[in-house]
Amino acid sequence: MPSAIRGLFPLELTPGLLSMLAGKPNPDAFPINSISVNVQDPWDTSKNVDLKVEGKDMAEALQYGATAGMPRLAAWFADLQEKVHGRGKGEGWRVSVGSGSQDLLYKAFLALLNPEDSCLIEAPVYAGVIPMIDSIGCNIVEVPTDYEGIDATHLREILEAWPEGKPYPKVLYTVPYGCNPSGATAPDGRRREVLALARKYHFLIMEDDPYFYLYFGKDPRPTSYFALEKQDGQGTGHVIRFDSLSKILSSGLRIAWASGPTILLDAFDLHTSTANLQPSSTTQAITYAYLKYIGLDGFIKHTDFVSAFYGAKAAVFERAMQKHLAGLATWAYPNAGMFFWFKLLLPPAPGAPEGDSNVLIAEKAFKNGVLALPGTAFFPKAQPTPYVRAAFSLLTEEEADEALRRLAETVRQEQHA
Repeated sequence: MPSAIRGLFPLELTPGLLSMLAGKPNPDAFPINSISVNVQDPWDTSKNVDLKVEGKDMAEALQYGATAGMPRLAAWFADLQEKVHGRGKGEGWRVSVGSGSQDLLYKAFLALLNPEDSCLIEAPVYAGVIPMIDSIGCNIVEVPTDYEGIDATHLREILEAWPEGKPYPKVLYTVPYGCNPSGATAPDGRRREVLALARKYHFLIMEDDPYFYLYFGKDPRPTSYFALEKQDGQGTGHVIRFDSLSKILSSGLRIAWASGPTILLDAFDLHTSTANLQPSSTTQAITYAYLKYIGLDGFIKHTDFVSAFYGAKAAVFERAMQKHLAGLATWAYPNAGMFFWFKLLLPPAPGAPEGDSNVLIAEKAFKNGVLALPGTAFFPKAQPTPYVRAAFSLLTEEEADEALRRLAETVRQEQHA
């Protein structure tokens, strides 16, 4: 149900109104006067600029705010979606700001799914959503993927063989750019096939895209689902898009935004009004001060720098992979994100004809001084798998070389055990 208080918040903007509605604290009692932030200029990375949040902006930053996010910041994100994805105002969608993508995804699953509903997820899948869906009591249906993302042929076969009389899945969850964990980026052709199936079988695509701005592939950037559903002229409303600043401004800010049909965003916001009222006014004010300073073009310029940064990191890591894991593992080079997903060539294990990386990575590799994430964490049923996810984002060239040397040593020990 809507919040009795927050549902009336917009009325406080009525000219001449004296409001006794909400229990908002008086900012005169707050000891914080202003916030100064030193930032890098996107047009000249050697130049640092001081930004200050003060006066009315500071009063807003210290006070309760709108459930869907600071209006100025939400409007900025809406303008960004128009510039990047071609989605204009008046098309039946809007933006809602959240405390990171995890916050928005959780509220989306809660709003869209009921116990015993069916939910399609790519497999392997971002491990953070598995407990969300499990907690609702849904029927999880895994859609196989490869190094180009969701296999639309398998998805079609699943839907064509769906049991008669059983409701079709409500949603499909996917990370289409630099997928966590697989590193896969789905090409336009596959995305169009998936979107066509969404229309035919009436499910929503939850497009979780935190690595969209970390694309460093040589081919032209694939089109987002959010953009595609408008471009093909067959009507919009089948895509809910999730963007995040965690990989491009700061993961500590906890700022993300969802874009999708207004009626669905309204439902997400009802969860926010009950769970945590709103995203932090303070971090939104800091974020908006920076985004206002750099503008949309400056933001794109900064993300170009970020994508090139991670592209260079990926190249360094791949060279170390070739040096140490050639003949011990197989992999594909990612076009986005910050992960390598590779298959170790292991001896068979009970219930795992291709071997299982779990004990080898979590215990044996750890004893050898290196840590990664066993692939079993990315499957809802936690089945054995020879796959491993390695993050290359933080390691220096020397650290990557040594980490993979240690891992290779561990694999050889396992092969000769």
